[in-house]
Amino acid sequence: MTQKIEDYVAAQTAGRGFDAVFDTVGGDNLTNSFAATALNGHVVTTVALSEIDLTPAHFSGLSLHVVFMLLPMLHDVNREVHGEILGNLATLVDEGAMKPLLDEKTFDLSQVGEAYARLQSGQALGKVVIEV
Repeated sequence: MTQKIEDYVAAQTAGRGFDAVFDTVGGDNLTNSFAATALNGHVVTTVALSEIDLTPAHFSGLSLHVVFMLLPMLHDVNREVHGEILGNLATLVDEGAMKPLLDEKTFDLSQVGEAYARLQSGQALGKVVIEV
């Protein structure tokens, strides 16, 4: 079953949108992240190396946070803080407060090309999983 992002968001949030969206894909998906976020919500992205129209974010009062976690570590600035951040994130994952959205179709290692094609086609909802 292929579900549109707006349908998923409506079903999960009663049409309100999520208070915060964490984008690890970037590109056109950042626009999807804006659409999935509630008014005055927060969008965090780790992949902002693209030109994108911020109008949807502006009209929804969103705050956009661009995170390149390695930058402080590469410059040896507050490295210990990043260990704390990752520890807190691990706790949230362990408690079930964060869970990845995985596409319903999974692939094995011999199907890497098919997995990539599904990702590129736009049919995948969430992360595409390759089992090894």
